[in-house]
Amino acid sequence: MYIEFTTNDQFSDRLLILLFHFAFFLKNIKENEDKKKVQKIHDAFFNQLELNLREYGHGDVNVNKNMKIYINNFFNILNQIISWDALAFKEKESIISNSLSVKSKVAKLVDYFERYSNYIKKTSLNLFLKGVIKHKF
Repeated sequence: MYIEFTTNDQFSDRLLILLFHFAFFLKNIKENEDKKKVQKIHDAFFNQLELNLREYGHGDVNVNKNMKIYINNFFNILNQIISWDALAFKEKESIISNSLSVKSKVAKLVDYFERYSNYIKKTSLNLFLKGVIKHKF
């Protein structure tokens, strides 16, 4: 999916797509789940991202600086999609286009995230967590 929409194949571009997925995931599960459980999932996600950056050899200063940027990007995305269901298609295209710097096939990405969002709404959180995360949520 990724290569179809961008010519840049950089870590930051792929991370933005991951953050979009996670934002849609949290947006949709928070409606039906306990806030503490959702917060633990959020924390585990960003802790794992930080650990992975350290594992790749990034230093403490670099990791801390980048984590602030990633978390700010995540909350910016989350704020934009919080009312996704009520937005017009053109507004959704604008969010995707501006956030991911994608100019072509934006409608296809909007459709993808629509389907992804609907899938999350219809699927139990336990299905996503089963066997993947060892934390007690």
